[in-house]
Amino acid sequence: MVKARLSGGVFAALCVLSVSTPAQAIECDGNYQIQNNGNLIATPYCQDQYLAEVAQEYGMRISGSQIRKNYGKKRDACRLVGNDNRVRNTCAPFLYNNRKGNCTFGVC
Repeated sequence: MVKARLSGGVFAALCVLSVSTPAQAIECDGNYQIQNNGNLIATPYCQDQYLAEVAQEYGMRISGSQIRKNYGKKRDACRLVGNDNRVRNTCAPFLYNNRKGNCTFGVC
């Protein structure tokens, strides 16, 4: 009787845990989000996540969540790794060609 209650309780707990987890999380491939049909689209979420990964390779302690929540952290990460080709488009607003303030790619 005790074993039946215990196994029933474990089964109920597993059912609750399986229901409470999100059905689908956002999956990224670099700067691009993988859609259900397999297509890739550029999204700010994945771009920020990838910027954090590249910045971590350069030794910066930062996460994608920190970049999304704090514009200053994104600016700092871009100043560190913005000339890396993998994140150049993401960091375009933070990169300058010269002291006059002309931005790269014509975007500011």
